[in-house]
Amino acid sequence: MTTVALFLLLFGCLLIGMPIALALGFSSIVTILLFSSDSLASIALKLLESLSAHYTLLAIPFFILSSQFLSTGGVAKRLIRFAVAAVGHIRGGLAMASVLACMLFAAVSGSSPATVAAIGSIVIVGMVKSGYPKSFAAGVITNAGTLGILIPPSIVMLVYAAATEVSAARMFMAGFVPGLMMGLILMIAIYIVARIKDLPAQPWPGFREALSSGFSASGGILLIVIVLGSIYGGIASPTEAAAVSAVYAFWVAVIGYRDMGPLKGIPWRQAGEGVGRMLWRNSYQVTLAFPRCVRDPEVRKVVMDAARVSIMLLFIIANAMLFAHVLTTERIPHQIAETIVAWGLAPWMFLIVVNILLLMAGNFMEPSAILLIMAPILFPIAVELGIDPIHLGIIMVVNMEIGMLTPPVGLNLFVTAGITGESIGWVIRSVLPWMLLLLGFLLLITYVPQISLFLPEYLDKLQGYR
Repeated sequence: MTTVALFLLLFGCLLIGMPIALALGFSSIVTILLFSSDSLASIALKLLESLSAHYTLLAIPFFILSSQFLSTGGVAKRLIRFAVAAVGHIRGGLAMASVLACMLFAAVSGSSPATVAAIGSIVIVGMVKSGYPKSFAAGVITNAGTLGILIPPSIVMLVYAAATEVSAARMFMAGFVPGLMMGLILMIAIYIVARIKDLPAQPWPGFREALSSGFSASGGILLIVIVLGSIYGGIASPTEAAAVSAVYAFWVAVIGYRDMGPLKGIPWRQAGEGVGRMLWRNSYQVTLAFPRCVRDPEVRKVVMDAARVSIMLLFIIANAMLFAHVLTTERIPHQIAETIVAWGLAPWMFLIVVNILLLMAGNFMEPSAILLIMAPILFPIAVELGIDPIHLGIIMVVNMEIGMLTPPVGLNLFVTAGITGESIGWVIRSVLPWMLLLLGFLLLITYVPQISLFLPEYLDKLQGYR
């Protein structure tokens, strides 16, 4: 009775258009008041504990702030320049460079819509001017942008780790190889289409441009090394690495590239000399300079935008954790797990059910909300059937990638529609052929678990030898 009431309330609220966070919270509170002995005070305490008790969640606002600085601070255009210098001379190279740029930006942003917005706003126009069909350019970028939640660090992976209490670091490790593989699959498909349609290739820019563009993009690439290197090397936790990435992204955008803030437009030598003199004289001027950068209108706007996104996401997470608390206290996941095990469902059949459920949910809900609702239910069943929780996490993340491309809630579709000025229907038609690749990749990830588990297990062995 409790289970029926909980889910009827949830889906009823969603059907009448209530925001997902309020639907989760309202259905949970009503269920607790009707079927539980808990008080309203305990509900408030649980909402507070849901965020404060999960140290991993602290990484989310830091990664969002880092992503906002890098999206605004000109890192994207430097990564694109480097990617074009690296692979632009191959047939279809500009589209392949766009995928490579998306992979690099995904590794510093952790967000799929941010990747599409930052890279797509530059390369789609460039590809059309170079002779690529507009629909081809839009389809490639919209699909490549989904790598933002698969290539670590990923905000969606952090949400899964918090919902199931698995290691966020191991989730990041598990997403690295699949992310590279998906990017490579997209590049191979682009090359084949380019040969068939005789798409243009850029002239070889020479080693000087390749080195120059690499050095120019090193500010963003170094962040990948700092974040992933510190996590994989056991130097820092994901939360600590996220905090470092936020500070580093601020310095790169405001001091290094000077695309925003009080030093915007000042030549590097002049800016460097000014900072050097300030450091040489005394630390007092340094303490005055930092507030000046923070008070800059552009910097304040970036911080406010990051705060707005963080608050929205954490509010959803807090209510979803309350929903998960109701599920756990009422033993709903365990009852479902026992029922499925009693049916004699094989693991491979269960994974088919998981994929169908998640693909359907991706049409109507945002990825973080889906994970927070479904993970507490699916996790115990997977463990009971002997499926690795990390492998299940990567399967869920790849499903969330596809959900970013399916209407009516596919966020990447709306971002691309805004960039191109075309209708959502036009974007969907552009995306569809490339989305078939993602569906094939989902089957590969689902039934070849070593693609996801190879790197975590290998690093575990290395640490064991030490």
